[in-house]
Amino acid sequence: MRLRPIPTILCVAVAAVAAASLTGVRQAARAEAGVVSSGKAAGPRYGLSTVGLSYPFAAAIAKGFSDAAARAGASAVVLDAKGDVQKQANDIDDLIAQHVAGIAVMPLDSVVAQGWVRRANAQNVPIAAVAALVGDPKTRSVEDVYPGLIALASQDEVAAGRAAGSLALRWLPRGRPARIAIIEGAAGFPEVEQRARGFRAALDTAGARYDVVASQPGNWTSEGGEAACQNILAAHPDIDLFYNEADDMMIGCARAVRAAGSPARMIGVGGSKLGIASIKAGAVDGTVCFKPEALGALVFAALHDKNGAAPRFRTYPIPAVTRATIGECVGQW
Repeated sequence: MRLRPIPTILCVAVAAVAAASLTGVRQAARAEAGVVSSGKAAGPRYGLSTVGLSYPFAAAIAKGFSDAAARAGASAVVLDAKGDVQKQANDIDDLIAQHVAGIAVMPLDSVVAQGWVRRANAQNVPIAAVAALVGDPKTRSVEDVYPGLIALASQDEVAAGRAAGSLALRWLPRGRPARIAIIEGAAGFPEVEQRARGFRAALDTAGARYDVVASQPGNWTSEGGEAACQNILAAHPDIDLFYNEADDMMIGCARAVRAAGSPARMIGVGGSKLGIASIKAGAVDGTVCFKPEALGALVFAALHDKNGAAPRFRTYPIPAVTRATIGECVGQW
């Protein structure tokens, strides 16, 4: 069975139906500027700057944020950075200038984002981070929320890597070092290093014998994962296991593995709808279950409630699942 690539979810932007329609023109201009969601509630306005709604995970966070705002009688303005750090910086500045009731940011660059926090603080605009920490991910743990943030709503990415490592242990060969390949996300994302670090830690703690014989970026996409796994299999046809740092890349990797006739096992991270379906079908082996809509709701609550007694780091359980336990994971993206 050939799996279909995950469709790109960038159909949120509003298009003009008629050029003569003033409303259509305004909507098209907002979409071009990356303003993809704006509620009409009379309550306070909250902004979400997302890395890019072409990423299904980011789109699900935006949905959770917007839905939570609507339930609270507030409005949500979701800005799409489209993978551009400079555009995201401009989006943050625009939200600060509007003096919205609060800003949630899913940072493209966690180090650069430190400056955005300082600018928001200087204008007394509450700001929180979602899905990725602010600060140097190599020196700051996820629970150590950056000063100036109201909160960070995120998975513990190192823990997610450890959970993936615990899955890998089930399928590593006995009697010889396992040959493992890691399909990374995209450069600049802190999750890349964190998920790899946790994965290796789980294997090392268990005393596993293994060699990471290759590591290539898949840029978070199905197509990128397929290309990376094709390249690795060409050089290392005897790979035992592919650790994909996201389910989208795992789906593409599965196509490459089947085309090559490889018996390699495949695990991912994320709990996507297509990833779950692929596990149920036996096409791939396991994943770590994330809930991006829950993250969107958590970061909105942090900004809206401003409850000083609530923890600044907000998260939820992230179980590792296989075909036998896939019922524990309900895909949200």
